[in-house]
Amino acid sequence: MPPPIKCKFVSSCQTFQPVLSAVYVQLCHIDAVDKSELLNKLTLFEIPLTLNSLFLGMRLELNRIFLVLGLISFCFHVSSQTQVRLKAGQMILHSVMIEQDLYTIEADSSLEFPLIHVSGKNIVIDFNQSILQGTLHPNRPDLMKGLAIQIDKGSENITIKNLNVHGYKIAMLADSVLNLSILNCNFSYNYRPRLLSGREKEDEKDWMSYHHNEAGEWKEKGAGIYLLNCHKAIIKDNIIAENQCALLMVKCNDAKVFDNHFTFNSGLGIGLYRSSNNYIYHNRLDFNIRGFRFGKYRRGQDSAGILVYEQSSENVFAYNSATHSGDGFFLWAGQSTLDSGIGGCNNNMIYGNDFSYASNNGVEITFSSNSVLHNRIWGCDYGIWGGYSFDSDMSDNKILHNRYGIAIEHGQNINIALNEIKYNGTALKLWSNEKQGVESSYITHHNTKSENYWIASNSIEQNKIAYHLYGTDTAVFSGNKKIENEADWEIGDRVSEIDTTRESEFLDLDYQKDKKLSTIHVTDIPEQPFPQGLKEIRINVWGPYNFQYPLLWLKDLDSNQVYHFEVLGKAGNWKIKMLEGFEIIKQGVDSFPSSMEAKLMEGNKVKRIQLTYSGPSFIDQFGIKHAQDQPYVFEYAEAIKN
Repeated sequence: MPPPIKCKFVSSCQTFQPVLSAVYVQLCHIDAVDKSELLNKLTLFEIPLTLNSLFLGMRLELNRIFLVLGLISFCFHVSSQTQVRLKAGQMILHSVMIEQDLYTIEADSSLEFPLIHVSGKNIVIDFNQSILQGTLHPNRPDLMKGLAIQIDKGSENITIKNLNVHGYKIAMLADSVLNLSILNCNFSYNYRPRLLSGREKEDEKDWMSYHHNEAGEWKEKGAGIYLLNCHKAIIKDNIIAENQCALLMVKCNDAKVFDNHFTFNSGLGIGLYRSSNNYIYHNRLDFNIRGFRFGKYRRGQDSAGILVYEQSSENVFAYNSATHSGDGFFLWAGQSTLDSGIGGCNNNMIYGNDFSYASNNGVEITFSSNSVLHNRIWGCDYGIWGGYSFDSDMSDNKILHNRYGIAIEHGQNINIALNEIKYNGTALKLWSNEKQGVESSYITHHNTKSENYWIASNSIEQNKIAYHLYGTDTAVFSGNKKIENEADWEIGDRVSEIDTTRESEFLDLDYQKDKKLSTIHVTDIPEQPFPQGLKEIRINVWGPYNFQYPLLWLKDLDSNQVYHFEVLGKAGNWKIKMLEGFEIIKQGVDSFPSSMEAKLMEGNKVKRIQLTYSGPSFIDQFGIKHAQDQPYVFEYAEAIKN
């Protein structure tokens, strides 16, 4: 029972203590009031009585109760109606509603001095769809700086909702917060660097590295949400696009991240570092990519829909759409594992996701033990890359139209069953190298042979090569259907103990879903409202194109020096506004999508094609809204080299 409300007529109050206790319980559920302050105010209603005035005391006690209830109602009403404005240096300690407005507040260049602090326990902050804008120059995301909102260490039961933050290095950072909820927020159009890779070749300066984060190196990459030492967080219904990174989780456990849209970022959709026992499901994590040019190069440069690094284990990744990214899913055990041979990112379940059209690997899992089940992996360079994987299960996946279906280097004790592996270059490649490219400390402490595979009940159809093996010992092939492959086997040296005696037999295999999936309320991936295929990835200097604004895109320059352009946009019409150094030799329709072909004219030092758009309103890649039927100029321009 809660403690009694203080009064001086104890004997007469005993009769009404249950009522007062109920009042106290109600106080405990009021978020918008400083409860301790309110309870102190209630002591103002203490009424002195004599012991022989019981009847009068009872009547006054009833009056007191009505006054208490009235005060609670009044305080709650006032608090729920009062709205607070945002300002630099603000400290929010209690539940509050923010006055809806556009707040343009520049942040300090250091991430150590956030604009707004949130600190305390049992706090709900409804930002009322307010916009916190950090810059007057949204078209320079490489110059965005500072930290907008920080939730301080030791805070508990914090809910942040209905907030829009644009124009900062990090939109929101939470440090050592228990039971944090971030709901229905938009942290798009924050920091991202200018990319240097060009049409013909990549620039190695664009490569990212997430290998080291013990000193908080990931903060410098920017983020919509950065969580450090936060446990039992709920991240739901948020949008983060046009950043470098969307959600970064460092040393975070037992979180639920679901129903978010983290798309069209130039780095990561979700990144985990030393984070375990998290559920990440039913998110859109598409087009998180850099380092790609269709038909030229497909490097990815460590971009990914989902990144799992350094001792991140026992996580569930289910029913996510993570397509058109550098890697769909990228898991690496961590430097500490390579140094010691111990640990890794183990026992993660990767189930029912779509990792198609990755420029590099649909799924990359290395130096660890994991389950990759029931995923769709189409059109990647490698469907599954499992270098140095062990004690793993790669089953029931649809792996189609990749250069390699499943490729495992130096793996041990792996099941590969019930997969549909079709139309790839090589369906399954298992191998080891005599000279290994990993630290000798790992080799000393860990088995690095390629051995002990069970390959069963796979449908392997119309690949160039079904099985390619070398440097591999002890592999059992049972009940696999090989249909119309150009070659069924390619066997190199150092291969022994290959058992194919049951390869022609039928095996009736199945498996049960892991009980970890029973708590997930969905069984399919989110809608994918965008064109499909590697050719739909177009990366400009700020990141991947999102199909929402007009774009004149140089698709190809052929051997006859003819420029082939795509004219892209969501809706509306376009027309030519200006030509410099070009002559148009072929022009498509004046709606979207369309095309154009042009040739250079001699003697011009500038080459430029400007088009004018008219049509419905749209939001460009910097978050700027352009009004309906207001002319908008977009162009292709290039300086001619001397």
